[in-house]
Amino acid sequence: MHPRKLLALALVPLLALPFFISTAQETVAPGSPPPLRAFINATIYPVSGPKIENATLVIQGDTILAVGPSDLVTIPAGAEQIDAAGKTIIPGLVCTHSHIGSVAGADSTSPIQPEVRVLDSIDVRDTSINKARAGGITTVNLMSGSGHLLSGQTIYLKLRKGNTVEDLSIKLPDGSLAYGVKMANGTNSIRDNGPFPGTRGKSAALVRQKFLDAQAYLKKRNEADPEKPFERDLALETLADILEGKRTVHHHTHRHDDILTVLRLKEEFGFKVVLHHVSEAWKVADEIAAAKVPCSIIFLDSPGGKLEARDFEWRNGVELEKRGVLTAFHTDDPINDSRWFLRNAAVGVRAGMSREKALEALTLAGAKMLDLDQSIGSLEPGKQADFVLLSGDPFSIYTRVLETHIEGQQVFDLENSQDRLFAEGGYGAGHNRQAKGCCFYR
Repeated sequence: MHPRKLLALALVPLLALPFFISTAQETVAPGSPPPLRAFINATIYPVSGPKIENATLVIQGDTILAVGPSDLVTIPAGAEQIDAAGKTIIPGLVCTHSHIGSVAGADSTSPIQPEVRVLDSIDVRDTSINKARAGGITTVNLMSGSGHLLSGQTIYLKLRKGNTVEDLSIKLPDGSLAYGVKMANGTNSIRDNGPFPGTRGKSAALVRQKFLDAQAYLKKRNEADPEKPFERDLALETLADILEGKRTVHHHTHRHDDILTVLRLKEEFGFKVVLHHVSEAWKVADEIAAAKVPCSIIFLDSPGGKLEARDFEWRNGVELEKRGVLTAFHTDDPINDSRWFLRNAAVGVRAGMSREKALEALTLAGAKMLDLDQSIGSLEPGKQADFVLLSGDPFSIYTRVLETHIEGQQVFDLENSQDRLFAEGGYGAGHNRQAKGCCFYR
């Protein structure tokens, strides 16, 4: 037989293998209680309270059972005990603004496309998701870009090991998916010719008109005879959900005047909004505080890239903290690598933020912005067991993420050679097939 035919036959069994990360989960016999685990002798930052030395975290299945000083926490009989001496445990990190998973939203046909869903474009096998787990990120708000005034619906995901995007999605009590809506203003959506706006004034006018259309649609929908068919408009339905407070607007904005434009629109139409980036928040921090609007900010080592961000200041975090503004950090990955998300808090502290608020900005503040703070964002009994095991102080440049757990399941382990590859980089870290295969990259 020809050597090439022999090679082809040898490859057949390999080609049948799944070249992606296993989605196998711990199995529990029907009727058996969920497994009990106790992480003992750790330093724990619950975020909802002060740091606890020599502490214990007890989880049962996907839920936190107890957290507190070791001499006050009773470890249930039969619990597996994991000695975390010398290590630190913090809540799972929440990134309120990310583009991992190869997300894509609106196209070039219109500047406002509320009907578009990033749900329909996410690749859960993309290695950027593995890297986010390596950074301790457990929950993300995935959104499309800022080249549109409204680029579509975002999606809130838990970075569980899963085979489909539905495996990672977060469900609301009514069974619907948890998501927001991405909007933007400033230079990104301004073009030289239609249908995109050519100025900031035109940008705001287009948005106002679309929300006026949505108000009329909402009124018509509410007054419609339930016994008769109603002609749905997917774009206006999404905006109607915003007007009814069912969805949060996540608004990209940089310059102080653009920030104030968003606040005017929020005041006019009454929608719920989170300001993202806000490079010049320090210039209008009083106005942001007066509007009671939260901010999701980013820290950059080398500010630049666009003129509207030239006045970015590291003191954004501390100026917002002084005024009591709910403030979270985000990666905007790939702008900031998800593996170094913890560093945002360290830079925030260096610029004047308190340690407490900086760590909250990585966890509980983001959970509040996504309306998920009843289940995640802090280490409290009854909340989901999303947590990160660190080698040391969360604000130290020398600290490593050792393990990431989501709902009690370990999704990253630095001691695992493949997980370490995604954490540190190297050949095969950029593609799961290369990372798993043996015969496809020679």
